[in-house]
Amino acid sequence: MGQHGKHRSLVRAAALLALLAAPAGAANCRLALVLALDISSSVDVDEDRLQRQGLAAALVAPEVRQAFFAADAPVALSVFEWSGRYNQEIVLDWTLISDPQTLAQAADRIAGSRRSYNEFPTAMGYALGFGANMLQRAPACLQSTIDIAGDGENNEGFGPQLAYAEFAFGGVTVNGLVVANAADFRSGASVTKFYAHEVLYGPGAFLVVADGFEDYTRAMRAKLVRELSPIAIGALDVTR
Repeated sequence: MGQHGKHRSLVRAAALLALLAAPAGAANCRLALVLALDISSSVDVDEDRLQRQGLAAALVAPEVRQAFFAADAPVALSVFEWSGRYNQEIVLDWTLISDPQTLAQAADRIAGSRRSYNEFPTAMGYALGFGANMLQRAPACLQSTIDIAGDGENNEGFGPQLAYAEFAFGGVTVNGLVVANAADFRSGASVTKFYAHEVLYGPGAFLVVADGFEDYTRAMRAKLVRELSPIAIGALDVTR
């Protein structure tokens, strides 16, 4: 079997392993948003805490809360953590964010969560496949977005481009949040370039860079506001 055929077999195996529980009940909404948190071995305990607390704080920031409720139709939100090829776990299953109380409860759930793994590499293709399968059982929404955050390049299994070819990514946008560090800047921002060239996918896809995990809350706030704000007519289509 050739290298490409081997990778395709891995993708199909991942698709079977990533199948989730029965579909959530259908509900009209404007956006199904999946947030993916990196818990690979490059993320230490303190960085993981900053990531979870940062996401929770960003979700209830005034400008983000305003963006959630900027239109009549609600947003469906889910969160999962990822690392190795078989190491993805749901932190927050599909939740229809219909009011500020529900948003606050979702943020509390994320803030109180604990990482499932800490010793596995960065299998981004598998993570994206898992996210695509989550969208298959999401409420019925006008748009679908996966937001994948991380501090490293794919180093296990197939990469993002093969995931996009093999999983159901029709009409899906994939945005990125890169957590850059000194090593990344010394190497010419290789992680940022990887996200820009290999990870971003679909109409209007964009990238936000955090200057270390200490900057995670600020970067996540900016990204969520952009994702949740009503679509601007004439936005650039950067479908890959």
